Amino acid sequence: MRDYEEVTAFLGEWGRFQRVIFFLLSASIVPNGFTGLSIVFLAGTPEHRCAVPRGANLSAEWLNNSVPLEPRGGQAAPSRCRRYSLAALANFSALGLRPGLDVELGTLEQEPCRDGWEYSRAVYRSTIVTEWNLVCDNDWKAPLSTSLFFVGVLLGSFVSGQLSDKFGRKNVLFATLAMQTGFSLIQVFSTSWEMFSVLFVLVGMGQISNYVAAFVLGTEILGKSIRLLFCTLGVCIFYAFGYMLLPLFAYFIRDWRMLLLALTLPGLLCIPLWWVIPESPRWLISQGRFQEAEDIIRKAAKMNGVAAPDVILDPSELQDLNSQRQQTYTILDLMRTRNILTITIMSILLWMIISVGYFGLSLDTPNLHGDVYMNCFLSAVIEVPAYVISWLLLRNLPRRYSMAAALFLGGCVLLFIQLVPSHIRVLSILLVMLGKFGITSAFAMVYVYTAELYPTVVRNMGVGASSMASRLGSILSPYFVYLGAYDRFLPYILMGSLTVLSGILTLFLPESYGMPLPDTIEQMLLVKGLEYRPASSSKRDSKEEEENPEILKSTAF
Repeated sequence: MRDYEEVTAFLGEWGRFQRVIFFLLSASIVPNGFTGLSIVFLAGTPEHRCAVPRGANLSAEWLNNSVPLEPRGGQAAPSRCRRYSLAALANFSALGLRPGLDVELGTLEQEPCRDGWEYSRAVYRSTIVTEWNLVCDNDWKAPLSTSLFFVGVLLGSFVSGQLSDKFGRKNVLFATLAMQTGFSLIQVFSTSWEMFSVLFVLVGMGQISNYVAAFVLGTEILGKSIRLLFCTLGVCIFYAFGYMLLPLFAYFIRDWRMLLLALTLPGLLCIPLWWVIPESPRWLISQGRFQEAEDIIRKAAKMNGVAAPDVILDPSELQDLNSQRQQTYTILDLMRTRNILTITIMSILLWMIISVGYFGLSLDTPNLHGDVYMNCFLSAVIEVPAYVISWLLLRNLPRRYSMAAALFLGGCVLLFIQLVPSHIRVLSILLVMLGKFGITSAFAMVYVYTAELYPTVVRNMGVGASSMASRLGSILSPYFVYLGAYDRFLPYILMGSLTVLSGILTLFLPESYGMPLPDTIEQMLLVKGLEYRPASSSKRDSKEEEENPEILKSTAF
């Protein structure tokens, strides 16, 4: 029996049909670059201090000394959450006493910010932090907003995989694009932090769902050589392009509501793509909808200007797939055999650790020295060479060694940051960006690697489940950043150590380099890197080994 790639080989690899699919699916990812890390600016925390009401009856001298100083970054800075008792200051001011001369400030009673805060407008005009006072006793709400977005991403990763395998890649792609854009528009009109955060969960669900659906749809439609290009230089670079536009938008639009509106409207441009992007023929075949799959293949042949054979999908060749149609696949099929279970567990751990490093470094850009917009832009720009390198590695070298090298680079560099002298700030930023480079390269490769390990019938479910697990890491990533308030190097030590460990784990995954993309679970059992022999089928194993010597030889660990 011929596989799908043999059946559609007459289409060619890079015709007009493939180019249209490549660029349109990649373009649908751009809004995800806006949404994924917009919280960096939406929840930016400017410098702030306790507000003093106008009717406080304080002299200018006492007004300037109404907030105590505290050490911050090796210098004395106004306290963000405490002030001197206004009643005492008003009394001293009325008596004509002078601060520091007649009254020792260190002995004065202090009180919390009972009249709100004054926020610096040097960086942001307004954010959700300044609008709803998410500082001091409420400072836990800002990182929680970020974590809640990733909770939505977690839920979307779990649900979208099963929905996409059941209802089709295209349907889920556009439904979740509409979900992301629609709830993001409503979010612009949030009247409270609670409303903003609940909507952010729903936006997160749509964001990851359309990303995974677009990724799998392109993986299944495009040929082997273009598939690598799509998964790295296509999807990922268009995501990085959206990420690069984020600090540019934020630099010119300093109000969080207008910024969110500007980042949401481009999602409407994806509506016309419904009439251009087809359903995955692989998925249609796995569902037994052979005529629909053949119609799409014939339209592709017409677009490419090639003649299609009279019979594309031979019923006799599709007999095995026809029997597969009677089976219903669930998330439990990712654990059906020891081989699949091993791959699933290792993929889950790998995705989780990489996600902690990627989002931890991305969310930490406001805490780096220098301009927050420039740091965010550099963090986005460094992803482009990372994706180019990952593409070159995937084209020419085995998957597991390429990923392990990228992870070792990213992890070791992060561990070195603590050794940099405090006065060499540029070197610290350079090392952070180099660490981001390594982890981003691994993130690009892990999508390709995971998609190649799972068969068509559960591929979207497998990628979705792995992506779901990675969101546990992304949910924790804001708190890795928060640890920097206690020790500036602690986040880098933790992320660096975990990244090195994930590099070691990668070396134990099966190798998919040069292997045909599996369509069924039975085909997946041949694409393995662990020696596996079902106890009840020793004769069948020997027969398979005779029929597929090259596969078994090239995939042995």
